[in-house]
Amino acid sequence: MSQHEEAASAINLIRLHGKIQKRIGAALSVHGIGLSDYLVLNQLYGATNQKMRRSDLAEQVGLSPSGVTRLLNPMEKVGLVAKEENPRDARVSLVALTEAGKKIFEEARSSFELASVSLFEPLDNKRFRTFSALLEVVLK
Repeated sequence: MSQHEEAASAINLIRLHGKIQKRIGAALSVHGIGLSDYLVLNQLYGATNQKMRRSDLAEQVGLSPSGVTRLLNPMEKVGLVAKEENPRDARVSLVALTEAGKKIFEEARSSFELASVSLFEPLDNKRFRTFSALLEVVLK
């Protein structure tokens, strides 16, 4: 592969990212959340006790610690998440999914899934499986 081909592929991935943001973001907007909010809710929903350390959450959703803090503040104000102090270490703050956040996530999950299906409709099953496998290799 040449550097030009790799650069062109990187540009295509960025374009795909934009398409994902637009399509899935539109589907989630009816629930009053954006894609980044959904990713946070998804991580918390699957976490033990539906709580995570803020630093772990930032890493899982691909944000810096300050970026996740900026994202969480409005989510906390509308009651989707709550900050909790770690009883063992006051320096470590936890983020917990609230009942309202759990409800919004469960409602938004079907919209997310439907938008995801439509995003990959152009691919037949074999191409989709190949694409998914390639993504896993690149993301490791």
